[in-house]
Amino acid sequence: MTQDQHYDVASYALGILDDRDAARFEDHLIDCAQCAYELESFVEVADVLATVDGEAFEAAERAERDGAVLNKMLREVGAERQRANSRRLYSLAAAVVIFAMLSVGALFAGGEWLGGDGTAKPGSTAEAGNKLDPLPADNVDIGGTPLPGDNFTGKDPRSGVSAAVGLLKKDWGTQVSFAVAGVSGPKKCALYLVRRDGTSEKIADWTVGDKGWGTAANREPLMLQAVTSTPRDDIAHVQVQEITESGVGETLVRVP
Repeated sequence: MTQDQHYDVASYALGILDDRDAARFEDHLIDCAQCAYELESFVEVADVLATVDGEAFEAAERAERDGAVLNKMLREVGAERQRANSRRLYSLAAAVVIFAMLSVGALFAGGEWLGGDGTAKPGSTAEAGNKLDPLPADNVDIGGTPLPGDNFTGKDPRSGVSAAVGLLKKDWGTQVSFAVAGVSGPKKCALYLVRRDGTSEKIADWTVGDKGWGTAANREPLMLQAVTSTPRDDIAHVQVQEITESGVGETLVRVP
């Protein structure tokens, strides 16, 4: 009895031996109880294998291979979608920067649209409802020289900061002119617009130097203009906030 003859048990059970090898194995089987025992167990396996649909098995293997290809394709599509989203975010950020630059440009262009007496320059195509009204030529004394639009003033007794605000209705929203005094530095401040529905919007920010604005060291108040798309009738009030490293700090003054 050789090792090869023992290996022939499975081949014989599956019927893949030729006639000569099958006859040789049958002669060996007469004297080998081990092979006879193994053959009995292999016969059951052979019966099960006989019920297997070869074409279905091949299709299953093909589906498994195709599934691996599909998974790879999905991973590549997902990575490409993520790259596309990143490119879209970068484009959006660039558009925001460009819009901000155009807004600032429009703010300074307003002064060029108007002559020294506040009238439109000859040849100007800007309509009155879209032009920025200029700030007064002289520095505003809080509560004195009026600003363009509806004027409001306020002073915070705790901070000592006072402000005058002019809200002027425009076709595109509201022009906000303001003067701030009694604010010492160094610090950073911002002007927030609060709407009637309770939402807010930062429309300007600035840095206060060591001498401050409207102080004993610097008598001149700070005068600025800003614009917002919020309609004039939707504005409840504006307020000057101190900006700290951790975010928005205390309210320095609220108007009205």
